[in-house]
Amino acid sequence: MDYPAFIAATKDQTRVLAKTIPDTMKGFGTLSRAVKEGGVLGVKEKEFVALGIAIGVRCEPCIAFHVEALMKAGASREELADVLGMAVQMGGGPAVMYAAKALDCWDQLAAA
Repeated sequence: MDYPAFIAATKDQTRVLAKTIPDTMKGFGTLSRAVKEGGVLGVKEKEFVALGIAIGVRCEPCIAFHVEALMKAGASREELADVLGMAVQMGGGPAVMYAAKALDCWDQLAAA
């Protein structure tokens, strides 16, 4: 998979969705900002939690967005690997497959 292109296409799709259901998407955006700005955990830690959940529920677009957000938040590939290990431990075989996708996404975005 070409993750930079996948992310761009998914962003285009969510823009169309936002035009179709603007109030819902505005509310979701407000919620997203509120959870990232408040609380005792930093954005990076919260994005690691989100990535673990994304792997657990097998949401490939979510994986791509949270990997991208982690890179912007200053995460390292080694930190990512630790979180992927926990996701595998919690999710078993299916998590192995989606953890591999998250690592591939990281490597593609890092090379872009």
